[in-house]
Amino acid sequence: MSKYDVIVLGSGPGGYVTAIRASQLGFKTAIIEKESLGGVCLNWGCIPTKALLKSAQVFEYLKHAGDYGLTVKDYDKDFDAVVKRSRGVAEGMSNGIKFLMKKNKIDVIEGFGTLKPGKKVDVDGTIYSADHIIIATGARSRELPSLPQDGKKVIGYREAMSLPKQPKKMIVVGSGAIGVEFAYFYNSMGTEVTIVEYLPNVVPVEDEDVSKQLERSFKKSGIKIKTSAEVTSVNTSGKGVKATVKTKKGEEILEADIILSAVGIKTNIENIGLEDVGIVVDRDKILVNDFYQTNIPGYYAIGDVTPGQALAHVASAEGILCVEHIAGQHVEALDYGNIPGCTYCSPEIASVGLTEKQAKDKGIDIKVGKFPFSASGKASAAGTKDGFVKVIFDAKYGEWLGCHMIGAGVTDMIAEAVLGRKLETTGHEVLKAVHPHPTMSEAVMEAVADAYDEVIHL
Repeated sequence: MSKYDVIVLGSGPGGYVTAIRASQLGFKTAIIEKESLGGVCLNWGCIPTKALLKSAQVFEYLKHAGDYGLTVKDYDKDFDAVVKRSRGVAEGMSNGIKFLMKKNKIDVIEGFGTLKPGKKVDVDGTIYSADHIIIATGARSRELPSLPQDGKKVIGYREAMSLPKQPKKMIVVGSGAIGVEFAYFYNSMGTEVTIVEYLPNVVPVEDEDVSKQLERSFKKSGIKIKTSAEVTSVNTSGKGVKATVKTKKGEEILEADIILSAVGIKTNIENIGLEDVGIVVDRDKILVNDFYQTNIPGYYAIGDVTPGQALAHVASAEGILCVEHIAGQHVEALDYGNIPGCTYCSPEIASVGLTEKQAKDKGIDIKVGKFPFSASGKASAAGTKDGFVKVIFDAKYGEWLGCHMIGAGVTDMIAEAVLGRKLETTGHEVLKAVHPHPTMSEAVMEAVADAYDEVIHL
């Protein structure tokens, strides 16, 4: 029986990062993976979807070349080539993880791992033991009873990334990050897309102003949107698929080639031995303390299988914190109120902290500032004037409560707000920090200036 200091179950952005940090800290480490190194994020999620979205963005530029004084003739898309490029990017990243495992002297154990009592893991009949076992098995596409996935006509995000041919019509159920990213991609490629969202606003976790802006931008690009709507049943017996949709006005039938179900995720915690070990689970999540210890000593859990936000960067941060605590380092609990969220449709969305409604619901006296990219010189020059930056401050103390952005490249801008909030930066300090001109990022400073009635360019 092989003995390790740390065994990590799952090699997604939580698992592989955890394993590398454990090795750096001097632990003899192994990682168990049943499929491909990098997990969903690198192989079927974050990375290959961004490759698809980049192809869509380039195609959009070609379609609008005339807006930039350019003439492009005889351009077209090759859907198969777009998908192939995305898969190539994913494969390259996964190979990069293989290199990192070798570099950090981490043993990669291929197979399905099942937890056993006594700090052991059974991988397809072979037993491994460790002083510390970290569960990082992630999640998959959630299925609704009214929307069972058959992988052909009713699909999840995984199938949406590698369809054999482009559908003419697609219904996207759910308008979270996965739903709107695929809606943008397929619409840009020429598919007729309809979004069905159960709640009153698209991207419902975002600030309401952001939701309204995205809906305007999407409708302008030809995407149909039905909010406060629910798919109650589907019929896949014919050539395509028919969805019965319940709205405020009554029921209607939508027809399409494919339905993409993007209604959230389901954790991968079945059949991994949680019950045998006695690890406590509540509502599909493994319960852990601030340092990711389960109720059973020697067993830990990080990432999507725990109650925090199901985001790659959260899983990585949790894993690093977990092993640093195991190593006896002084670590502080993760601040889940300062986790940035990013959505990579076009226009992009990025946010951190409280929305305006959340701040008001808490009874906080606030200052709100907003700067539209239509007033930005850089955005005008780039032809990307859709969107804005919105900031929320505590009126009494100047605390930066929230920042919400929608526009070109904002996922690369949100880190300023995350860092500023981490350092307890006040609105006055942001305002007096000189921002470069002309850039998209100076819209942050301008939005803060608007909150404090000092805005120049509005």
